[in-house]
Amino acid sequence: MNACTMEPDRIERLARRNAAIRMGWYIHAVVYITVNLFLALLSAMSGRHWAVFPAFGWGIGLAVHGAVVFMLTGGGGLLERLVAQERRRLAARRDPW
Repeated sequence: MNACTMEPDRIERLARRNAAIRMGWYIHAVVYITVNLFLALLSAMSGRHWAVFPAFGWGIGLAVHGAVVFMLTGGGGLLERLVAQERRRLAARRDPW
């Protein structure tokens, strides 16, 4: 089914799903930053710089997650703004004829 034949309810469901997927990436990024700042603090207090290793490994995972999310859904903001954006994007793809 393409967007030309989508019903408004289907567009709404897809918009909410895509917005939730993007919001999941934002949550992942906030947790990544928070945990790695804490690890960097512990690393600095211990006098060794071991925190770069988990940050680098997890950063690769975050980057892959982001690439998949933004290639599938296209951009982002807060959940309601994302839903509105998805709704507009999907509605615009509908065939006016």
